[in-house]
Amino acid sequence: MPERLSHGITIRRLWRSDRAAVLAYFLRLDPETRANRFMGTVSEAGVRAYAERVLTTEGLVFGAFADGILRGLGELRPDAETPMSAAVGMSPVVLRPLGTCAEAAFAVERPYRRNGIGSALFERIAESARNRGVVDLHVRCLSRNAPMRELARKHGADLHAAGSETDGALHLPQPTPFSFWHESIASAFDITLALTASGNRQPIP
Repeated sequence: MPERLSHGITIRRLWRSDRAAVLAYFLRLDPETRANRFMGTVSEAGVRAYAERVLTTEGLVFGAFADGILRGLGELRPDAETPMSAAVGMSPVVLRPLGTCAEAAFAVERPYRRNGIGSALFERIAESARNRGVVDLHVRCLSRNAPMRELARKHGADLHAAGSETDGALHLPQPTPFSFWHESIASAFDITLALTASGNRQPIP
């Protein structure tokens, strides 16, 4: 089921039809949050270019909405060096495999932190990764980004610092019939919420 957090915040999957909301969200990020998300300074033009492709790149994207406005975003991306055919445990639900290694990235607008958004996004991403054959999930962040390091540690990631960057490695368990069922229920709610937000227009995958 969809995560419902404090202050009416809801987590759901994002589709191409959410592109305008995603662009507005990235442009609202304060300089520090933007730098933490992109692992360094990025121009507004760079942010716009990224926002244009974020929903069409291989992987999944989830958003946290407060009063209908996107305030947090989490991404799940396959490791480019891991072949999709390497995915394991892909049954009983047919899902597009992502390979055995993937990367997650998160950012939450500053006024909406400490509401459980980061944890909710992490849990949705970890379950989606697990159900698509991912065994090793990585979260990279700047070493100065204490909230992200704490989030990764909270969810069982082993942290390894290398200069200005830290890698959080999380080993995921094999998927189960329950994990597939749970994601299928959450996905059904995602579509319902997206339809409501778009005036009952079908989300564009």
